[in-house]
Amino acid sequence: MRTEIEALFDNKPATYTEAHYSLFTHFKVALNDGSVRAAEPDSTSATGWRVNAWVKKGILLGMRMGTIVDMSIDSVRQPFFDKHTWPVKQIAASDGVRIVPGGSSIRDGSYIGKGVICMPPMYINVGAWVDDGTMVDSHALVGSCAQVGKNCHISAAAQIGGVLEPVGAMPVIIEDEVLMGGNCGVYEGTVVKRRAVLGSGVILTRSTPVYDVVRGQVLIATDDAPLVIPEDAVVVQARALSRKALVRSGACLYTLL
Repeated sequence: MRTEIEALFDNKPATYTEAHYSLFTHFKVALNDGSVRAAEPDSTSATGWRVNAWVKKGILLGMRMGTIVDMSIDSVRQPFFDKHTWPVKQIAASDGVRIVPGGSSIRDGSYIGKGVICMPPMYINVGAWVDDGTMVDSHALVGSCAQVGKNCHISAAAQIGGVLEPVGAMPVIIEDEVLMGGNCGVYEGTVVKRRAVLGSGVILTRSTPVYDVVRGQVLIATDDAPLVIPEDAVVVQARALSRKALVRSGACLYTLL
C-alpha cells in the first residue's frame, strides 16, 4: 500500500478512478484500526520516534481526492460542509470509547484506543493516535497526526498541535502516562516523554528554552532535533515556584525560561 500511496501522491492523475478511491479506503481503514500511523516508536532514533512521511502523504491525498459535500445534521440549525473523504469517525459502543454528549468531534482516519474518555467539547483530528485509557478533557485539541500514549490526562483547554505538513516533519508526541495541565500547549513536533507532568499554562514549541533547575542545563530544539522533555520531568512556568522550592522538590524539575 505504501508504494501505491506514494505513487499516487507524487503523480497526480487527471481524474481519480474507482481503483484510486478503493486504495484510499483501504488506507483509511488501516489508519482507523491503528495498523498504520503517522509516527511510531523507533529505538534507533535519538528521540525514540520516527515519522512515516508516506502516511502523511496518504492523508493529504484524501484531501485532494475529496469533494465538498453537505454533512449537516440539520441544514438550517447546524450546517456542516467538508471533504467527503474525511467524514466524522464511526464509533460503536463495542469499541469501548466513552464520548460524553455535548459537541465533541472525532475525525475519520484517527486511532482511538479502548477506554478513551472524551469530554465535551473536544476535538481529535485526522491521523491522530490516542491510546488506551487516555482522557481528553473539555475544549482540548489533539491535532492532526499527533501521537498520544496510554493513560494520559489531557486537561481542559490543552492544545496538542497538529503537524501534517511538511510530510517529513515529526508530529507532536505525548508518551504514556503524561499529565498535561489545563491550558497547556505543545506544538511544532515537541516530544514529551513518559510520565512527564506539564503544569497548567505551560507552552512548549521549538523556540521554547526549558531550564533544568537541578543540573543547570537548558533544553532546546536544534535544527536537527525537536525539543524533548525527559521522562518523569515536571515542567512549570518560571514564575510558578521559587528556584529554592524547585530544587528541594526533586531532581526532575524543569522550568520555562
